[in-house]
Amino acid sequence: MHDVPVHDVPVHDVTIVGAGPVGLFLACELGLAGCSVLVLEREAERRSPWKSAPLGLRGLSAASAAAFHRRGLLGALRAESGADGENGPDGEADPDPGSGSGSGSGSDEPSPPRSAGHFAGMVLDPAKVDVAALPYRLPGPAAEGVMTYLEAIDTVLTARAAELGVEIRRGVTVTALEQDDAGVVVRADGHEDGFTARWLVGCDGGRSAVRRLAGFDFAGTGPQFTGYVALADLADPEKLDPGFTLTPAGMYVRMAAPGHIGVLDSDGGAFDRTRPPTREHLQAVLRRVSGTDVTLTGVRHASSFTDRAMQATTYRQGRVLLAGDAAHIHSPLGAQGLNLGIGDAMNLGWKLAATVRGHAPDGLLDTYGSERHPVGAAVLDWTRAQSATMRPGPDARAVQGVIRELIGTRDGTTYVYERVSGSSHRYDLGGTHPLVGRDAPDLRLADGTRLGELARDGRGVLLDLRADPSLRATALKWERRIRYAAGPARNDLGLGAVLVRPDGTVAWAGERAPGPEEFTRTALRWFGDPDR
Repeated sequence: MHDVPVHDVPVHDVTIVGAGPVGLFLACELGLAGCSVLVLEREAERRSPWKSAPLGLRGLSAASAAAFHRRGLLGALRAESGADGENGPDGEADPDPGSGSGSGSGSDEPSPPRSAGHFAGMVLDPAKVDVAALPYRLPGPAAEGVMTYLEAIDTVLTARAAELGVEIRRGVTVTALEQDDAGVVVRADGHEDGFTARWLVGCDGGRSAVRRLAGFDFAGTGPQFTGYVALADLADPEKLDPGFTLTPAGMYVRMAAPGHIGVLDSDGGAFDRTRPPTREHLQAVLRRVSGTDVTLTGVRHASSFTDRAMQATTYRQGRVLLAGDAAHIHSPLGAQGLNLGIGDAMNLGWKLAATVRGHAPDGLLDTYGSERHPVGAAVLDWTRAQSATMRPGPDARAVQGVIRELIGTRDGTTYVYERVSGSSHRYDLGGTHPLVGRDAPDLRLADGTRLGELARDGRGVLLDLRADPSLRATALKWERRIRYAAGPARNDLGLGAVLVRPDGTVAWAGERAPGPEEFTRTALRWFGDPDR
């Protein structure tokens, strides 16, 4: 390590490299906690056809939508996305939050999902999801996730970052970094003095400069296929079936928007991705994979990707951390990359903020890596399994047949849905209650207030459903870091009290009339000494 030079330039608490959804969400989390934040972005312009309709269409899982809901941003995101957004590749539109979700219907009972995703292009039937088997599912504004656009996410998060005093500099290419025990200096073209901060987070994508410059190990597996996404003009689009279509040579996807197509070619990742795919190349690949003579008369936008699955062996090197695609890359099968990154940002934000502000309990920041690294590894394996299932040849076709039979059953559909939606995810936080470590259900109090609404200031939340006086007296010692709320819930799921971390994870749950002792131990573990 090198000594960090002292310059007559502002020193921020945190520098974030990358102004994508992950970097911006993290910046907002830190800004909400009172940290000074600088975001550096390589691209000079915000707008891009890859962010807007239809190429920028993305699906936020219920967990990601809940993150926006907890910070009061979900309504703005829906509005910016345009009502219900657009249909996904399986034709399923984003649900009306006031009907099926129960947020406006008055229902507080679990409801079946409106869509259930797919595995290796094999679409799940949402009617076969066993809602009773889903842990602690309640209806709410975020229960179904949301279809949106990268541009909408960018707009909403950029506006919130500005409200919170976050500084964003665009057109800045990072070229070097130095760190010591006090902080980190980031060097960039055209900025001789560099940018100094106490902490640095790389959110700069799969080809992360921060990851490379800080010396993180990046390990994993090579590609099995090359994928293409394009907005093209087709002379005969009716030759392609709508939605996902598995073929002996790979898979193609005909999206709802005219000309929006995707192709997976099982070529072992042989395509030279340093150059954009031409119309002739795309047409040849699409014809071979689809088994049709479909004709592309023009290509407006096109890009390629692979299913290379790589992960940083650690998410922290000294004062440098990684999040999002900078920490892990994989194929887009299952559309989990954005959601995985939002989860990273939500988990890291409050922990890094507590560290910056000086009240973090010992080891808190280290739990970012110990909690999120296994989640990333599981997603990489999930996408690897789909790639293996789609390989050409009789072996993979036999596997496809078995999986089709499995996801045709209620148990099989429910299992895949849990994995794709993230509803089965649980951090290992200890504790005896099965809700601990899970994403908190959006409990609704008798006056209509939702648990998610109580988390908008970024504090943890203690929801005391039995209004226990001793628990209230103990909880108020942490009132700067934990919001206390009491009262019965319309469906309390058998809970007496629940303590939720700022990232929406249940840290402690008690049944009937829980006393303050377990709460105290948990509060000290996650929120530190209340007198600090």
